[in-house]
Amino acid sequence: MNQNFSRLAQINLSGVGCWLTVLAFVILLSSLGLGWVLNWLIFLITLPFILLFVAFFALRWWVGRNIVEDECPVCGYSFTAFNGIDIDCPNCNEPLKVEKGKFIRVTPPGTIDVEAIEVDVKRLED
Repeated sequence: MNQNFSRLAQINLSGVGCWLTVLAFVILLSSLGLGWVLNWLIFLITLPFILLFVAFFALRWWVGRNIVEDECPVCGYSFTAFNGIDIDCPNCNEPLKVEKGKFIRVTPPGTIDVEAIEVDVKRLED
């Protein structure tokens, strides 16, 4: 082999045989009147891509409708969750329920919420 031969002048024909086979197959099908087979094959090849495209936008629409961003009613920490599930606040670990786009505190029946206030010691002595 000539070592002075430029690499730019070389042609790589490794994939041409495959494409020639496909072209011969297409010509054979069209000459026999079996174009519907070729159309069916093209449809089967493109169907997964179309379904993937539709599934991507359907998933984005569903997530956009069901994700909720709100603050914890106990500590005020802002985070996101899916609508209609039970979760714990990542900051204070309070059990919460997501309903109608809001975080609601889950309390057992009979629990009374009390809000504590600070009282000055000087006020008590007066």
